[in-house]
Amino acid sequence: MPVTIRDVARASGVHISTVSRTFSAPHLVNPETRVRVLTCAEDLGYRPNRAARALITGRTHNIGLIIADIANPFFPPLVKAAESQARHRDYHVFVADTDEDPTAEEELVHALAKQVDGVLLCSPRMSNALIEQLSREVPLVVVNRQVAGLPCVLMDVGQGARAAIEHLIGLGHDRIALLGGPRGSWTNREIRRAAAAAARSGGAELTLLGPNPPTETGGLALAEQVRRSGVSAVLAYNDLMAIGLMEGLDALGVGVPQDVSVVGVDDITLSRLTRPKLTTVATPTAAAGRTAVDMLLQQDADPPRGARGGAATAAGARRTTAQVLLQTELVIRDSTGPGPRSGRHRAGAAAQRPGPQRPADPGDPATVTGEVVASYAKE
Repeated sequence: MPVTIRDVARASGVHISTVSRTFSAPHLVNPETRVRVLTCAEDLGYRPNRAARALITGRTHNIGLIIADIANPFFPPLVKAAESQARHRDYHVFVADTDEDPTAEEELVHALAKQVDGVLLCSPRMSNALIEQLSREVPLVVVNRQVAGLPCVLMDVGQGARAAIEHLIGLGHDRIALLGGPRGSWTNREIRRAAAAAARSGGAELTLLGPNPPTETGGLALAEQVRRSGVSAVLAYNDLMAIGLMEGLDALGVGVPQDVSVVGVDDITLSRLTRPKLTTVATPTAAAGRTAVDMLLQQDADPPRGARGGAATAAGARRTTAQVLLQTELVIRDSTGPGPRSGRHRAGAAAQRPGPQRPADPGDPATVTGEVVASYAKE
């Protein structure tokens, strides 16, 4: 016969309710008692019934993790770190892919809401207003997107974009292209804003090419446009686009970095395997996954859905403005080299790495002005 909670209570000399609390709310149990109960449970081979525990506690010990594109190498380290952190806290993770579709994101949140204790939204494409509305249905933590009034884990891509543009200007590049990412991407907006500001400060011209699919194919399709634009350097929305661009430039007989320097964002494993190795902005994706899980589970002290005043009370209790900003780092490799102005400006500047800075205020206008002289918009 399977071991029951009564068997564990009898073996450890405590009441059944104490055993239940040991697994559902261990912080409420005396440490010595908790150890005794867990030891007896382990010796007996007892495993708590999650479905029954959910009926009692109102919590499923499941987390939903919704990502924009599971095929993008940016996401697996985040997923793996989030699953590991959740498992350490006795939670399971359900992973769902939206294929960059905001409608699919909304449908998945609705579908998961009654099956999980909270949802991690990674790089969502929905509007902030819709995300805020969905947060009233289920606790949300947003990764790679800033939403007022909700817990967010942000990677400082603005600081990374500034460092990349300053690196290129230091190498003597004064005509730079920015390969934009998808519409609705907070990361794309932050990169664009910071890159434009850095170009203005350094006296460089920034050519905007986008929005584009954040894929290798998206970068490959832009090779001819980059060649015709006359720029000597490119900052891409992510590493996949940068790698696709290098492939396309090579097919056109354009050398990297001899003719065009290329910088990506993310520092995926593939960026270290390309020839030339890709200069990129490293983003702390694994740290973001762990942090997002911790932020979601910190809300575990709030009343479960329907308890102590109903869903409205619970939703109000879990609303927070908590945000965590994780630093990025420019990793200089082989895909960037001297530009046309290197003879006058290269000395000393190319080797410097700008220190961390705070990102631009998300409330600033998103339009790019000043030294930005051209914009090729793929509408």
